[in-house]
Amino acid sequence: MNFKKVALVCARTADEKKAGDIIVMDVKKLTAITDYFVICDTESAPQVKAIVESVKKALSKEKIDILHREGMVNSKWVLLDYGGVVMHVFDKQTRYFYNLQRLWGDAKEVNWKIK
Repeated sequence: MNFKKVALVCARTADEKKAGDIIVMDVKKLTAITDYFVICDTESAPQVKAIVESVKKALSKEKIDILHREGMVNSKWVLLDYGGVVMHVFDKQTRYFYNLQRLWGDAKEVNWKIK
């Protein structure tokens, strides 16, 4: 499975749902947990849910099933685990508080806008 492709689908699908500040980080040299993080933020809990459902649907069409999902109860930080890709969908305040970009600052950023 091409995990970079999965990460790009996550980012582009989030963009279609108007997610903010979308970042794809290549973390495979920094951790054994996953190869890519996709991070984005939203304006509201309904937008979090819309992004999560759209990503799940887009990847399901590619025959890629989610392994684990956390955070839907309060929708402040939803984590979608696809094995080689972990997507983080935050509300703005929670994203600012945890600041994953700083924690994983040594990771290479991937340009997800190029087709």
